[in-house]
Amino acid sequence: MGRKPAAPLQQTPRATRGQGPAYLLDEQIGFILRQAYQRNSLLFTQQFADELTPTQWAALAKLAEVGACSQNHLGRLIAMDAATVKGVVDRLARRGLIESAASATDRRRLLLSLSAAGRKAFERGQPRAQRVSASTLAPLKAGEQAALLRLLKRLR
Repeated sequence: MGRKPAAPLQQTPRATRGQGPAYLLDEQIGFILRQAYQRNSLLFTQQFADELTPTQWAALAKLAEVGACSQNHLGRLIAMDAATVKGVVDRLARRGLIESAASATDRRRLLLSLSAAGRKAFERGQPRAQRVSASTLAPLKAGEQAALLRLLKRLR
């Protein structure tokens, strides 16, 4: 008797004790979010090139929105840990895009704000940042875009 041919490579996930397919990476929220973020990052890079990183843009945009605030508060507002926001702030300050000054009510506290150059950078970048968001969401219909944003906000 001849030998049985080798079984073909399995193309579908193995069943888990008769309960359907095993863990499918392509169906996991973290994996999907990472892919969507990678797409968004590529679009951001196309718009901003080497001018600003997404984290630097977030700091500029939030300072433009809220005005002067402490580094610690800025970090909380843009969801960055203390070490990351310090690096972002240091780089923006070296480029002259943000400045710090003592608080009028507590001289020990430093407040960050956009410099004149930072305000110009924000104004120049705002239409590009809006294009990044629009391009990221472009595959979806308007109602789907609103629903996606609403649902993602609930996950934060």
